[in-house]
Amino acid sequence: MDRFNQTSPVVGFILLGLSAHPRLEKTFFVLILSMYLVILLGNGVLILVTILDSHLHTPMYFFLGNLSFLDICYTTSSVPLILDSFLTPRKTISFSACFGQMFLSFAMGATECVLLGMMAFDRYVAICNPLRYSVVMNKAIYIPMAAGSWAAGITNSVVQTSQAMRLPFCGDNVINHFTCEILAVLKLACADISMNVISMVVANVIFLGVPVLFIFVSYVFIIATILRIPSAEGKKKAFSTCSAHLTVVVVFYGTILFMYGKPKSKDPLGEDKQDLSDKLTSLFYGVVTPMLNPIIYSLRNKDVKAAVKNLVHQ
Repeated sequence: MDRFNQTSPVVGFILLGLSAHPRLEKTFFVLILSMYLVILLGNGVLILVTILDSHLHTPMYFFLGNLSFLDICYTTSSVPLILDSFLTPRKTISFSACFGQMFLSFAMGATECVLLGMMAFDRYVAICNPLRYSVVMNKAIYIPMAAGSWAAGITNSVVQTSQAMRLPFCGDNVINHFTCEILAVLKLACADISMNVISMVVANVIFLGVPVLFIFVSYVFIIATILRIPSAEGKKKAFSTCSAHLTVVVVFYGTILFMYGKPKSKDPLGEDKQDLSDKLTSLFYGVVTPMLNPIIYSLRNKDVKAAVKNLVHQ
């Protein structure tokens, strides 16, 4: 780090946020703060009930508790910075704090991608091999699966962040974003970033492509198994056990694909609108999705609703 700072005049960055749209800042401050409080409350309650209620000491709810903790960590790594940017025009952030925030966001995002794949495998075993579920998904299996998700996400973040930190930043230090989002930071590097781009493409294949393919194949088998159930009540009960996870997957990956897969505007006059659209989409991905997760699981799961009621009564 010391060697790098001797060759780079940039010791910090400026986050633009919504400074170009001052009328939106106060509105978004109240909106994002409210959502953040809902995230802390909703996911905090889910973590509590999965720990305190003995009926929820199963692999599915163990993964759900991990997902809730992950959402709290992910939003806490960025939302306070976003809220501060609404109050402070052209918010400054130090070099180390910027890459620290980037590391945490990257680690949490990659971990969630893998964890959702693990949760799909859990649902596959529960629906397609119910008699072997307790044997296949025992503590010796599902705890390492969750730990492996965290380890993979953190390792990927170490690789991507360390590569970005080694780049020289010797020109513009204004990041056109709410946070130190890696694509926005890489635009400021005054060196060839082709290796960073290749590394990110490989990481996207591993942490986005592989889990999506795994989830898709799992649900093909799950749906085929459900369709073979003779009774309508049996089909409904089987589908209800995985509908919440499937909804979360669609929201999570749908937002990512919309954010990174949509075509960019070629009209120079439309760049400001494109930038604003990218920022708001990123905000949706980083705040709205973690807020929806506990709501989806609470509304679509009778066991969770019963556990929350018992917790409230206590």
